[in-house]
Amino acid sequence: MSRDPRPRAKATTPEVAKPPKDLTTEDRRIWARVTGSVTPPKFRKAARVIPGGAPIPEILAVAPSKAPPKPSSLPKRAPGALRISTPQPSAVARPAPHELEPRRQRRLSRERDPIQATIDLHGFGRFEAEDQLRAFLSGCQARGLSAVLVITGQGRRGGGVIRASVHDWLHAPGLRGVVSGFAWAHRRHGGDGAIYVTLRKR
Repeated sequence: MSRDPRPRAKATTPEVAKPPKDLTTEDRRIWARVTGSVTPPKFRKAARVIPGGAPIPEILAVAPSKAPPKPSSLPKRAPGALRISTPQPSAVARPAPHELEPRRQRRLSRERDPIQATIDLHGFGRFEAEDQLRAFLSGCQARGLSAVLVITGQGRRGGGVIRASVHDWLHAPGLRGVVSGFAWAHRRHGGDGAIYVTLRKR
């Protein structure tokens, strides 16, 4: 590429004008005070221009900003300290009540094993009688009793509703954790209209 033969003009720095020679001493003092308070203008370097494009501004150096703080990481656990929740096994189903052994039935009939509480379901409707029986047996178990007497009545011609339903009530899931066994009572305790019921330990 050929160089431009024209000489480049040197940048000149403006100078403060000199005072006239015919000033008095007082005028020179004032002139020096005025010229001392004047600051000469600063010249900036012209921006480089690219033909057909906009001038490129000077790039200012910007101090790098501090990196944002890292979020606090969760505490690390040792592999052996990892706790894995396992489903808890469901409660063991209680077996259904069974018929009392003849020996235990005889002991209750002869009161060698004491009958510790009695409930009479005469006069109750079917659903009320069931609720009364469940509350009675649960309360007796909570008191630590082991053998009770439930009087159902024989009904008319032996077809009483409570007497016909009591076996189903004693086998219900709500009483399987309470009742361990039952049997029809001896005649002295009501015969076919009453039942011996033994209770599980709590």
